[in-house]
Amino acid sequence: MCLFQGVAPSLDRQHIFAYCLIALIVEIAVFLFLIAGTHGLIVPLSKPTSTDFISFYAAGALADAGTPAAAYEQTAHYAAEENASGAGVEYRFFYYPPVFLMLCAAFARLPYLAAFVTFEVVTLVLYLVVACRILGERGFSVLVPLLAFPAVFWTLGLGQNAFLTAALFGAATYCVDRRPVAAGLLFGALCYKPHFGLLVPVALLAGRHWRAAATALASAAALCGLSLVLFGWETWHSFIAAAQGSHATYESGKITFGGFVSPFGATLLLGGNRAAAYAVQASAAIAAMILVAVVWRRAYPLAIRAAILAAATPVAIPVVLIYDLMLAGIATVWLIRDEPTLPAWEIVALLGFFVLTLDARGIAEAWHIPIAPFVALGITALATAHVFRARASSTRLATA
Repeated sequence: MCLFQGVAPSLDRQHIFAYCLIALIVEIAVFLFLIAGTHGLIVPLSKPTSTDFISFYAAGALADAGTPAAAYEQTAHYAAEENASGAGVEYRFFYYPPVFLMLCAAFARLPYLAAFVTFEVVTLVLYLVVACRILGERGFSVLVPLLAFPAVFWTLGLGQNAFLTAALFGAATYCVDRRPVAAGLLFGALCYKPHFGLLVPVALLAGRHWRAAATALASAAALCGLSLVLFGWETWHSFIAAAQGSHATYESGKITFGGFVSPFGATLLLGGNRAAAYAVQASAAIAAMILVAVVWRRAYPLAIRAAILAAATPVAIPVVLIYDLMLAGIATVWLIRDEPTLPAWEIVALLGFFVLTLDARGIAEAWHIPIAPFVALGITALATAHVFRARASSTRLATA
């Protein structure tokens, strides 16, 4: 790729690599400092600390103990979290469907720390493999900017599953044109986090990817059926009951609004009420659906279609948190995949989004400025600019 031809010397490939390397070194240093702090190596702690992974591990431990439905009962689930990390740990909610419980149960067979490290490393490697395949590049030079993307450290630090979601999304879009069955299987696997598949049927049906759509449906149904066989209807019933009440958690501020990526979270952060937040979110979701449908219907190049789908998804769904900006990473690698050059303004915009993501939650909480939603909308706007650029190019070729 020759993405940096014709731009200012300070924005050429060599300088971008240097900036990313410096950012990566700083991020690693800060990350290690925070790890030391959260484990009481800097100052003594009054109670144990944990990450969101404790929620996954506790749910898996309950499933391994033969009580999978208890993962959706807060008292039992919290007791399992305390058993894994210590009494008094902050409670982490578990609202994932039993499909994800199958994966949690597998990792819960390991000691907690080993399970945490293994899960994050394996899913990070999957993400990196997919991103490198999309870019068509290998080696240290491409790994540095991929690893320096701040959402990587948000995901690691919070112990979340965003690497897995991004890897599935990226691999599915990579396969959709040439290997529709594989794409469908990968899209179907997103049922472990089902709201992230909101725009997938819109894209596949608008683009007339019938085999991929049918396979995605069959894949999701098979995974749900397998979890039903393994854990029983009672577990699914408990999940549905917990999911129906989950909106209260996200509306209440127990999960800080500064960590939200969606217009829903942005509205609440700015002081809007729940009705306004849902109205804004509904409008954003409809706009995202229309954008995806139009782009996929008109069969734009795969890089543009995939970027639009990945970028628009965090905008379309209400419960999207800071680590889920890993999807913005997938959208970005698609955007730069087939471009012979990028305009200087676009490189500056991408670098700006990169910098803003570093402390998006902290800035949002301190100043009540929805930084993460701005980044998500900005990436979507960049992807849309590529649509107009491709359309203009096609028009010129048609009239030449």
